[in-house]
Amino acid sequence: MLNILAQTAAQASGSPGWHAWATVGVILLIFALLISNRISTDVLIVGGVTLLVLLGVLPLNEAVAGMANQGMLTVAVLYIVVAGLQETGGVTWLGQRLLGRPKTLIAAQARLMLPVAGFSAFMNNTPLVAMLIPAVAEWAKQHRLRVSKLMIPLSYAAILGGTCTLIGTSTNLVVAGLWLSTFPDKAPIGMFDIAWVGIPCCAAGIAYVLVFSRWLLPDRKPAISPHDDPRAYTVEMNVDPGSPLIGKSIEEAGLRQLAGLFLAEIDRQGQVLPAVGPQERLLEGDRLVFVGVVDSIVDLHRVRGLTPASDQVFKLDAPRAQRCLIEAVVSDSCGLVGKTIRDGHFRTIYNAVVIAVARNGERINRKIGDIVLRPGDTLLLEAHPNFAEQQRDSRDFYLVSKIENSNPPRHEKAVLAMVILAGMIGAITFLGVPTLLGAMTAAGLMIITRCVPGSAARKSVDWQVLIVIAASFALGRALEITGAADSIANTLVGLAGENPWTSLIIVYGVTMLFTELITNNAAAVLVFPIAHSISQRLQVDFTPFAMSIMMAASASFSTPIGYQTNLMVLGPGGYRFTDYFRIGIPLNLTMWVITSSLAPLIWPFHS
Repeated sequence: MLNILAQTAAQASGSPGWHAWATVGVILLIFALLISNRISTDVLIVGGVTLLVLLGVLPLNEAVAGMANQGMLTVAVLYIVVAGLQETGGVTWLGQRLLGRPKTLIAAQARLMLPVAGFSAFMNNTPLVAMLIPAVAEWAKQHRLRVSKLMIPLSYAAILGGTCTLIGTSTNLVVAGLWLSTFPDKAPIGMFDIAWVGIPCCAAGIAYVLVFSRWLLPDRKPAISPHDDPRAYTVEMNVDPGSPLIGKSIEEAGLRQLAGLFLAEIDRQGQVLPAVGPQERLLEGDRLVFVGVVDSIVDLHRVRGLTPASDQVFKLDAPRAQRCLIEAVVSDSCGLVGKTIRDGHFRTIYNAVVIAVARNGERINRKIGDIVLRPGDTLLLEAHPNFAEQQRDSRDFYLVSKIENSNPPRHEKAVLAMVILAGMIGAITFLGVPTLLGAMTAAGLMIITRCVPGSAARKSVDWQVLIVIAASFALGRALEITGAADSIANTLVGLAGENPWTSLIIVYGVTMLFTELITNNAAAVLVFPIAHSISQRLQVDFTPFAMSIMMAASASFSTPIGYQTNLMVLGPGGYRFTDYFRIGIPLNLTMWVITSSLAPLIWPFHS
């Protein structure tokens, strides 16, 4: 397909041929460099757009128009909505209720893809994926699953589900609008008309991922595994009165699957229960003693119904929701060396509470307040974030480091955050509120109600993803205004001859190619009139062509820039550009075969 780009670029009508050549050349160069994985995606695509502007191919106003695109802005605002869910613990609740506790990778993927596809059929898939990315990441960590095996299936399930109804994707609505303007006397496309093709494609796509993803998806580990961390902390947590964990077993409470952390014992009213089994039930007032690495302890602090066993936590000045976890290494000049944490009045001196102590990987069998500090001890502290700035140059500590994203969740606002989310989804899905407006309202409510602080809202936005989305629109626009896209489409469709089935197959292929290179909506708008002309020339019914365009423009799997959800999971999944080729191209071909085979049978060319 990419060879045809070069062969037909010079034939672009309405503009100098070299403009089309330049556009295609830059796009081919971007793809080649993306495949090499040597330069980040945002740098390459923005560099390509800049080059087209410098060459005079793309006007500056067209190059930056993507920054005002509603799709890009919607993704930006949704990051704030998701941050509200994370800050209140709503993400954890959502993951536990929706995803459960799978035993195998295939079971995990099925538990993820089936409900996501179902939801995506009736709601916009961009907010759905934005909402689930952090939930899936946390869920994968709890169940020791590779997140690289789950993020692409999440995106693909949302795309596949969206092909099953008229409102599943904006592309389907665009094609339905073009249908009404082209055929005002015909019945409009119904809500479930596309389902005749969409549901078989969705089922085949999910089955394909479940069967082949174990070989086609990468199995990437984090750069530093939690198990490789030499700091082994001992931390004590209390089961609070009224905790939702009361009466649950260790396994049901999710306290057994945390990677890099294990429950060493339970102190129950002075009686120590060592080596507790997974079916041990938790009781109010239980003191749980965990040993593990810092990342897992951060996760532990996010569990609703558990609080640090030290009563000093409740004596700090700052509200708990404003605090964070900080690591500090005790120096030999610290005035508390040789004293216990309690006798040294650590909280009074530093306005910080010691949550755990790590000492050369050994377990310290004492309560926190009774530990005698030594030089080199690594302390895990709960304190206000300004502690790190105040003590960074202090002689009392060799090193002070704030742990990112370690603020305790605002569990008391979790229900409010879920109500805001449900209201946004309901307004968009059932009341016809524009997605951007619904997302902006929800984000504003998250900030106003203090579900997410303004500082956390600003930090939550992933600018790399937004820049790539905006720049991708500019590349697609360059293909359009230079005439390269129109020339490519006409050249390919001209190969069909007089066979309607062959013409349908090529129309699908052209739409699929453009969806991967430009936006899905633009691909549908570009190919629709060309396909209509073909149906008129062949004197056949246009319906199978319209349905094929719907499917081809929505089913984008082989590049991250072909669909917003693919791009959104690129970073969280740790993927490379070529990972999408490996699993996406066979899936694209599968959708091509199924749609091209079924559409003429369901909507015959000669009715």
